[in-house]
Amino acid sequence: MRIPSLIIGALFALSVCCYGSTFVLAQEKKSTRTPVEITQEANGESKKDDPKKESKWRPLLKSDSLDGWEITNFGGEGAVEVREGVLMLDRGDPMTGIHSKKKDFPQENYEMRWKARRVDGSDFFVGITFPVGKEFCSLISGGWGGGLVGISSINGNDASENETSGFRDFKNNKWYSFRVRVDKKQIKAWIDDQEVVSVDREGKSFSVRAEVMASRPLGYCVFQSVCEIKDWEYQTIQP
Repeated sequence: MRIPSLIIGALFALSVCCYGSTFVLAQEKKSTRTPVEITQEANGESKKDDPKKESKWRPLLKSDSLDGWEITNFGGEGAVEVREGVLMLDRGDPMTGIHSKKKDFPQENYEMRWKARRVDGSDFFVGITFPVGKEFCSLISGGWGGGLVGISSINGNDASENETSGFRDFKNNKWYSFRVRVDKKQIKAWIDDQEVVSVDREGKSFSVRAEVMASRPLGYCVFQSVCEIKDWEYQTIQP
């Protein structure tokens, strides 16, 4: 009996399909890659691109020493200590702080982040000075009576007098998260992920108040307050 050609064709197609499925299953069985890894490979990514696997953030302080830093000679500064990763700045008359001896900190295209709390006192517990290209400026938080936030100085005007000036209710013994970003166009700053500073660099000059000149190029100081700082780190960013 002759088998119609239509049936023969259908049987052939079915056998090819079954063979193909068996081949794909065999290949998948051999592979140990996860679906995420397969997708990453298709997108030109790899495990090393995973920020959880390879962080770009680098610590600025050692966990138990001031190696690479100096206590800033403000005159009347309080005690300074690093213990278990926490930088402790005691009350000064009026200021206490440290500044970096490193020469390789970037001038722009970088971010810094840290946590800070004012243990005692009622003035600024964040006075961080940093480079802006070939110039410098400071982010002040908690100043002028405990609540002022802003950049000192822009076009010669300090944080109480320029467009970055703002106020926030800071509570003693509470940790706050800070982040500063400097690129070729802007300076930005955040407190607890809320943007508090965004200023264009073009057409502006940046400087520091005379009292914190010694904090350059990178430094941290506090005013008549007992403060603690931890998790201070930085990373470079793409222009």
